This record gives sequence, C-alpha cells and structure tokens, in this order.
Amino acid sequence: MPDAKPLTIALIVGSLRKESLNKRLAGALEKLAPDHIRFDHVDISDLPLYSQDDDKNQAAPVKRIKKQIEEADALLFVTPEYNRSVPGVLKNAIDHASRPFGKSSWGGKRGAVIGISPGATGTAMSQQHLRNILAAVDVYLFCLPEAFLQMRDGLFTDDGEIGEGSHAFLKGWMDKFVGWVESSGQ
Repeated sequence: MPDAKPLTIALIVGSLRKESLNKRLAGALEKLAPDHIRFDHVDISDLPLYSQDDDKNQAAPVKRIKKQIEEADALLFVTPEYNRSVPGVLKNAIDHASRPFGKSSWGGKRGAVIGISPGATGTAMSQQHLRNILAAVDVYLFCLPEAFLQMRDGLFTDDGEIGEGSHAFLKGWMDKFVGWVESSGQ
C-alpha cells in the first residue's frame, strides 16, 4: 500500500520487566505492521501513583503520556496477566490519562488488546478486565479475532520476529486491526 496514509499507533506495554514476554511480543508485532504504520512507545515506568489530589498539577510524565495518546491515530495495548487481571502499572497509566474529569485523553480512540503469558489461557482474564476498563474511558475496541497467546518454544525467532507457527495468524491479526482503524476514518 504505497499511497496509504501514515498512521501513528500508541504502543502501551503493561509490563515493566526488562525481559518481559509482552515487550518481546510488542516488538514482534511492530515488524508485522504495514510500512505506513509508525509506533509511538508510551513509557509508563516513570508515572507516579495516581492521586486525585494531583489532577490540577499533573506531573511531567503524565502530561507526556496524555500528549502521546492524544496525538495517536490508534492504541495498541500489549498486556501480561497478573493475578487474573491487569498489571497495576497499566491501570495506573489509564487512570492518569483519563483525568482530570472531563479531560480524558482516551475518549473516542480506536484500540486493540493483545497479550502473552506462560499459562494455558494466555492473558484472557487480563484482556477481559482491560476491555471493561477501556470501555469506561470511551476507547472503541477491535474485537475479532481475539489473541490469547501462550508462550511456547518457537513463538519468537532468535531475531525477535514471530515464528513460523504463529506468523500467519498474527500477521492477519495486525492487518485486520490496521484495516479496522483505517476504515473508521481515523
């Protein structure tokens, strides 16, 4: 698609761990995206814990992520599952960017949720909880196909790409997500 309009996708990984499987997945998904997609990595590692007391004077990292979200054409959340839900750092970031009341950065954005875990159900519970949270802040979500990935040998190649067994599915997932965003007029 040489004449496709460039799109920016804010990439939000819900893990702070250096060797995070979800960071690896995010990097591999970037490589599957069409050439006209630019990913803007939203760093949530330096956000203070959310307190409504800070709404009138938000910290610089909060202002930074709000701006990144507002400037993005779409959102991609790549999340692990902690205790059958979303990681606290991810919920904290969502809370910050939704405040102060009436000035949410999320409203009307298109987004997708995906994740990977060593467990058999992948990140199914985390993704469901995240979908509920994102609905409350007015993010329109890409629904199908869902992708609940279990970490297995061969999922990633040595150079950080998606392995042969999952490549077609995840390439199709990315293409459908991008097509959905583009068809929504974003």
